[in-house]
Amino acid sequence: MAKPEGYRKARRLMELAERFRLPVLTFVDTAGAYPGIEAEARGQAEAIARAVETCLTLTVPLVATVIGEGGSGGAIALAAGNSVLMLENAVYSVISPEGCASILWRSADNAADAAEALKLTAEDLLRLGVIDTVVAEPLGGAHRNPAAAIAATGAAIAAALTPLLAEDGAALKSARREKFLRMGSRSL
Repeated sequence: MAKPEGYRKARRLMELAERFRLPVLTFVDTAGAYPGIEAEARGQAEAIARAVETCLTLTVPLVATVIGEGGSGGAIALAAGNSVLMLENAVYSVISPEGCASILWRSADNAADAAEALKLTAEDLLRLGVIDTVVAEPLGGAHRNPAAAIAATGAAIAAALTPLLAEDGAALKSARREKFLRMGSRSL
């Protein structure tokens, strides 16, 4: 769980990549941003918002890959990419099923119902247009055969990145912006 300093560092690195005309590849595996009072005092919300802004204004390709858990604004701060990939057993959501159940039903006992309603699986998110590619994992999950999972992820990133490298910077930025503006317009 990143703190404000982590998001600021990510911004600096993305800006450096842009200065040298290098593509940005991000790997997301977080339950969200660090929720402590001290992080809020140091500007957690502002740091996340600025990281999202940086992602959306880059003129170099940005390919984001959700490799485990993509939770809340802490994940979107690094995942506002031209192409968003997701391992097939990963999850990506605005809130955890337990948190959602606690809000809606005042009990985490309904977490399974909340998970279904949140549509946080790779297949659901692909259908909704939130992600662009589902990366197949080895039988039993990525942890069963890390080398195969890494190879599949690398191949998917290369496939997503290659056409983006031929694009003009202004076109990349515009396409990324339009992609995120369209989110939420599809339904299952």
